[in-house]
Amino acid sequence: MPARVARALVLAAVFTCAACGLVYELALVALGSYLVGNSVTQASIVLSVMVFAMGIGSLLAKPLQGRPVVAFAVIEGVLALVGGLSVLVLYAAFAWVQVYEPVLVVIAFAVGALIGAEIPLLMTLMQRIRRQDAGSAVADLFAADYVGALLGGLAFPFLLLPTFGHIKGALLVGAVNAVAGVAVVLWLFRDRLRRWTRAALWAGMATVLVVLGGTYALADRFEVTARQALYNDPIAVAERTPYQEIVVTRKVSVSGNADLRLFLNGDLQFSSVDEYRYHEALVHPALAGKRDRVLILGGGDGLALREVLRHRDVREVTLVELDPAMVRLARTYGPIEKLNGGAFEDPRVTTVAADAFNWLRDLRAEFDSIIVDMPDPDDVATAKLYSVEFYGMVKRALAPGGRMVVQSGSPYFAPNSYWCIRASIAAAGFATTPYHVDVPSFGDWGFVLAEPGTEPPSLALPPDVRGLRFLDGRVLEAAKVFPRDRGPRDVETNTLVHPRLVDYEDAEWKLS
Repeated sequence: MPARVARALVLAAVFTCAACGLVYELALVALGSYLVGNSVTQASIVLSVMVFAMGIGSLLAKPLQGRPVVAFAVIEGVLALVGGLSVLVLYAAFAWVQVYEPVLVVIAFAVGALIGAEIPLLMTLMQRIRRQDAGSAVADLFAADYVGALLGGLAFPFLLLPTFGHIKGALLVGAVNAVAGVAVVLWLFRDRLRRWTRAALWAGMATVLVVLGGTYALADRFEVTARQALYNDPIAVAERTPYQEIVVTRKVSVSGNADLRLFLNGDLQFSSVDEYRYHEALVHPALAGKRDRVLILGGGDGLALREVLRHRDVREVTLVELDPAMVRLARTYGPIEKLNGGAFEDPRVTTVAADAFNWLRDLRAEFDSIIVDMPDPDDVATAKLYSVEFYGMVKRALAPGGRMVVQSGSPYFAPNSYWCIRASIAAAGFATTPYHVDVPSFGDWGFVLAEPGTEPPSLALPPDVRGLRFLDGRVLEAAKVFPRDRGPRDVETNTLVHPRLVDYEDAEWKLS
């Protein structure tokens, strides 16, 4: 084979292996974001450990340069196996052993060390095909490596994750890695290996492919079993969307009453047993004033929307939800649709599938009441929805005399985070009234009612509301009282460039 063709095939192997290596890296980061939150921390752990391990792997590859073909084939086979199984192993450790970060560090180090060992061996192989000066060889090698990384970086979020999911995507990439890294090199340098060595390496590659292929065939069953291990009650619905993992569990008690629970990325959003306490406390104090036009940010389950629609004088309701799959589930899955009373079918309702932050930036309309029912700020992506800048955009969208209410987490379990949210709302030019109620499924839960200006808004119910199961005047009076050790704190505000919510020491707060 001409040297030019042989070099092109080696560089193609470099290109493919680099793409696979970056997919392993992104898969570890994404899985951690889904399971434990805080993508910044997860990315920092994976990137730093892998880059460090790549340096170690490069050093460890020095003694292997005497037999580069065999060493490279073995390393690629092991990398394909470790990288392909990495997501599955991490998921199993999280679901059944309740250990995640230590296993993540071990896997990231192993993958990084194996990737780091590739470059010295590939350089040796290229020089055996045709000698060239070191600068040119390094330029060719790293060009193929970096362009391959670009392909892997784009393929993971736009192709592999939405089409195959975390586990199957990693297994598929492992198989590609084995073929590109082992088969190509073994075929190119077959005349330089003894027959039994070739046979052993081919058999090893076949074994890797069989293991990955067999695991791929069982991946769906494994995922169902592992996911169920994370939840106490039977899973009724499970769906992974481009934005989050949606899980609905359903348990029927001896009395015959069903407890329906919604989880997003493992975080409980509501229990049908007591969700009315949360949603009545969230919605109705904000509707005590003018309420012709109401905006709900979040709340894709339709339960806050149900409470808004109790008020017959509400003329328009706009609900902005990032994930259209959540709204579709709330509309079509019978138990949730029954719980929200078919709220999405009301002609007064308009739904918008958009990121609330960016949607507000372009908004030119005004609303009388704005209800912010966002997921807890357990990541930088969600922390921006609790920032001074975000509340400033909400203020701009409020009509004169309008009110905003924000679900703000637990002042008992996460007091610093709760009072940080209140401080951030105040910094955006609102007068605030903090309050909290007991929701047994969550524990004590807090909200912040706000109006532009300097006078704190009164915490009261609209006089015309009927049929509430929990909220009344006495509950609201008690809701304004905080125990001394959970009262207002001197905390800094949360901004886009300095996300304070992620670094407070609240032990029970997910980000801590």
